[in-house]
Amino acid sequence: MRMFNPPHPAEIIKEDILPELGLSVTKAARQLGVSRVALSRVLNGKAAISAEMALRLHLWLGDNSPSAESWLHQQADYDLFLASQNGLPNVEPVWSH
Repeated sequence: MRMFNPPHPAEIIKEDILPELGLSVTKAARQLGVSRVALSRVLNGKAAISAEMALRLHLWLGDNSPSAESWLHQQADYDLFLASQNGLPNVEPVWSH
């Protein structure tokens, strides 16, 4: 099933997790071992969740949280949706006969 207009995967962190834990971006960044600017860019949808950030998020939130793979799948879904908004690229299929 294809999702339309999926949210940036970090939206759940910004809108649900940080408020529930009572954490500021600065404190969360410190706990994650990243700069405040780096985390802020992810939380505001200006940067993607990288493989390293996905691992950090999973380790930070614990075993009952989304896996690193889940964070990356969500990011890939989001990226594919954005790419599809520009229309499909003009590609000649290798097996076009």
